Amino acid sequence: MKMPPNLATAFNNQVTLEIESSLAYLQMAAHFEARSLKGISAWMRVQSDEERTHALKFFDYVLSRGNDVAIGTVQAPVAEFTTPASVFELALAQEQKVSAAIAELHRLATETHDVASFPLLQWFLEEQIEEEATVSEIIDQLNLIGDDGGALLMLDRELGGRTAEAE
Repeated sequence: MKMPPNLATAFNNQVTLEIESSLAYLQMAAHFEARSLKGISAWMRVQSDEERTHALKFFDYVLSRGNDVAIGTVQAPVAEFTTPASVFELALAQEQKVSAAIAELHRLATETHDVASFPLLQWFLEEQIEEEATVSEIIDQLNLIGDDGGALLMLDRELGGRTAEAE
């Protein structure tokens, strides 16, 4: 059963936003890689892959409902960063933007009585809570670290242990 046109457009916008998030994390990975923080870079790469997977979940969902996918214009990510904490603060802002967009999708689905979208959107709402909490915790750790290079290297090693999770 097709989604109402306005809801399908909103889902397509979410595909684009998830692709933008993937690219933003990939750009952040490049930043950390260039500064020999390969563990944080690896964490960012896994996050980039996860965001691409999210884009594909929305992509496949739109198609499964009989609607067309139309990927919008993808904005180039920010490429200039100052501190590791500022990079993760930008990541948190991106996650909050994604969370707000998913909440808006839920509102539109409710408004159009598209109950078929609720399970997918609920999964994403829960995922975003986890995403924001994880990035916030890393920001807290980076703020505690301050200018302590040794502690930053320890965090780099810890974050480098992240592996892709099955979704």
